[in-house]
Amino acid sequence: MPSDTADPAPSAAELVRQLSQETSTLVRQELRLAQLELQEKGRRAGIGAGLVGGASGVALFALGALVAAAILGLATVVEPWLAALAVAGALLLAAAGLALAGRRQVARAVPPAPERAVQSARTDVHTLKEAAQR
Repeated sequence: MPSDTADPAPSAAELVRQLSQETSTLVRQELRLAQLELQEKGRRAGIGAGLVGGASGVALFALGALVAAAILGLATVVEPWLAALAVAGALLLAAAGLALAGRRQVARAVPPAPERAVQSARTDVHTLKEAAQR
């Protein structure tokens, strides 16, 4: 037979226990989210680095052929040593530009913090604070 008496409201101790359990669960979930986010970033960085390395190897062979062609072409107008010096100077300027662009890109990637997980944790803390004030 169903009872007409409703369950009494949970005690303060029971509420504290539930809060502790739910907080613990929330922290574990946030840490797991951060871990998954960092794993994904690491995987993407590894794949990208491998592709850049492969492209660099192929480009190195092409660059050697282009440098030889540039020196030989310029040597028809000026002395061969001057042609080699001019091509080397142009290559050094290009290398400096690429190094600066690469440095800017690396600076944007550091630190590799799990931004979404941090924002989610901040939202959770804010929600808990609001709930505690009620």
